[in-house]
Amino acid sequence: MSCGGCTTHGLTVYWGAFKMQLHYLGNRALYFFPSTLSSFFSTSGRQVEILILGLDNSGKTTFLNQLKPPETQTSNIVPTVGYTTERFSAAGMMFTAYDMSGESRYRNLWETQYKNVNGIIFVVDSTDKLRIAVARDELWMLLDHKDLTYKKTPLLILANKSDLKDAVPASEIHLNLGLDLIRNRNWHIVSTCALTGSGLVEGIDWLANNIKQLLTPTI
Repeated sequence: MSCGGCTTHGLTVYWGAFKMQLHYLGNRALYFFPSTLSSFFSTSGRQVEILILGLDNSGKTTFLNQLKPPETQTSNIVPTVGYTTERFSAAGMMFTAYDMSGESRYRNLWETQYKNVNGIIFVVDSTDKLRIAVARDELWMLLDHKDLTYKKTPLLILANKSDLKDAVPASEIHLNLGLDLIRNRNWHIVSTCALTGSGLVEGIDWLANNIKQLLTPTI
């Protein structure tokens, strides 16, 4: 189920992925909107860097497009060559996101960004049953990389294209990727639809909270 926006008492709200949050919350959005919208998309706060990884055609660039303000979104999504850099604000943080190409010839570029990132988003095409094993191999190669093995960098997995009828449920992707074997970092998997923004706020909110915990000094 999808929509281009949500109307509540004559007010139509469009703001990246948040428009779907209003839609799914229904009437409760009346209570969520005044207190949360301004803080979630605040431009103030700590600046952090994240990687957006995954196989080609998984929806990484489409996902990132949803997080931009409407006036900067594009309707013409093209495959990423090498990598691109985008900035967006959410959950009181300013994110610099490296959208890395998922084509096999460019995956060797992923590791050039591992050392200094604060969070990782790994996007999986829920309908691509033939390449789930490839996605698993790439995920574990990055988790075992020397620049990430001993870091607690939080990992967000987006089970994308979950709205399609042949999509594999997130619970099955969870098993196929071997996520329960991850021991040294927090991880979270969310069913998403990058075209509509469904699930993106939940995922980014989780990632931001986990990054904040790592960056907050303990006494």
